[in-house]
Amino acid sequence: MRILVTGSKGMLGTDLLSELSSQEVCGVDIDTLDICSLHDVISYTHAFKPQVVINCAAFTNVDVCETELITAYKVNSIGPKNLAIACNKLDVPLLQISTDYIFDGEKGSEYLEGDVVNPLSVYGRSKLDGENFIKGLTNKYFIVRTQSLYGKHGNNFVKTILKTARDKGILKVVNDQTSNPTYTKDLCVAIRELIETENYGTFHVTNAGAVTWYEFTKEILKQTGIENVSLTPCTTAEFPRPAKRPAYSPLKNFYWELCGFRLLRDHSEALKDYLAEMQF
Repeated sequence: MRILVTGSKGMLGTDLLSELSSQEVCGVDIDTLDICSLHDVISYTHAFKPQVVINCAAFTNVDVCETELITAYKVNSIGPKNLAIACNKLDVPLLQISTDYIFDGEKGSEYLEGDVVNPLSVYGRSKLDGENFIKGLTNKYFIVRTQSLYGKHGNNFVKTILKTARDKGILKVVNDQTSNPTYTKDLCVAIRELIETENYGTFHVTNAGAVTWYEFTKEILKQTGIENVSLTPCTTAEFPRPAKRPAYSPLKNFYWELCGFRLLRDHSEALKDYLAEMQF
């Protein structure tokens, strides 16, 4: 299978190239292809002739999105739009990575794929616009909503917690935001399985087990055996950020399971493998 992966230098994109290494895969990033340019996207895809395009490119700094609206909407909305147009011309599927931030977190239970959306931030709104462009411009698409990613490449919550614990010995972590922490390697396996089918549509794909950031921090410290750390829970109000986050946004992998795919393992098992891989 000839596969084009955009955003290939990011945390997810890098792992995805490794997972798809047995295929004819081409990874591109901003220095190779600017997905915000329709002309460039059409020219590149016409030359490469992919059989599937996977878009991992995104402007993911949620707080910075609040002030850099143009960049956020260009990358998260117009980029997917351009890729959808190009994929439609070639009659090939597009897989788009999306987020739980399209929900407001007020449902009080796990979100299904068809639940009402109500993003609270520029990041969430721009990602939702990207989804809608894809749905309106091509029929062959996979929208994969995931959340709270951590992996080997780039910064993530796990790395930050461990560095702070070791450097300072004091941690104060929010205990009123709940999600499904998801290991990029597990997500990449799921993506590989999905693109080998014609199960087009929207899917929630995460590791199992919903926890708050505080609860996840306790797991990280326990599994790494780090002691003598002062860990204190706090509220979101005590740790104000420019962008509002959904308070409770675990994603139920409903259609994923209905279509016969195996549910991803519990996040605690995934965390154990990640920590071993990183030799923390």
